[in-house]
Amino acid sequence: MLTSLDGKSALVTGASKGIGKGIARVFARHGAKVLVVARNLDAAEATAAEIVAAGGNASAFAADIRELDTMEAAAAAAVDRHGSLDILCANAGIFPQAKIEAMTPDQWDEVIDTNLKGTFISVKACIPALKVSGEGRIVITSSITGPVTGYPGWTHYGASKAGQLGFLHTACIELARYGITVNAVLPGNIVTEGLEGLGGDYLKTMAASIPLKRLGSVEDIGYAALFLASKEAGYITGQTIIVDGGQILPESLEALNA
Repeated sequence: MLTSLDGKSALVTGASKGIGKGIARVFARHGAKVLVVARNLDAAEATAAEIVAAGGNASAFAADIRELDTMEAAAAAAVDRHGSLDILCANAGIFPQAKIEAMTPDQWDEVIDTNLKGTFISVKACIPALKVSGEGRIVITSSITGPVTGYPGWTHYGASKAGQLGFLHTACIELARYGITVNAVLPGNIVTEGLEGLGGDYLKTMAASIPLKRLGSVEDIGYAALFLASKEAGYITGQTIIVDGGQILPESLEALNA
């Protein structure tokens, strides 16, 4: 059993929906005081209210991960409300589909700015408070798409997610002197509002290609992040955990039935 996160302060970006919301719920369920950060304050407040109604400790803050000043304000709010900032879950991201021939430079820049530059900004903004913590934890939500797999329409997304891992491999070295660890969770196909928007046929096809024969839940990612944020994971840094039900392992669909 993991040591409780009682008394720990966590900031989760992109926490108003999807995987971020799942992470925030899991952290709060295990005692953390959670700052729910999203661009839309109403959505962030709704998530925080759900967590509080379930017995957790959460509040909302509106910030854009592409803007350093708003993320510095979010980090300051976590310290002000909780007394510290111990955990950053850099989760916020976007994944619009566009194949290379149709993609515009502006579409490319939007994804890279949000997913990759936004990770850098989120981490940079939280470093001062995490240094004070003495055992800070940074957990980045990357993806199997880019670092391990590919899918048509997501070259920009895949590049941003692979870039996050390049970032963490050096960030963990720079921040180790402060007792801060930097790790990443790589989700496979997780049931979120965004994935559901791709249609029922897509969901069925993807589930059929996964050895566990189901798509993941946001809590599946939340528990992986919880471990990386725990005291027990204090000697793990610069690492990744793939959470995909075994999706990347079969050579073909036929391998699942052999």
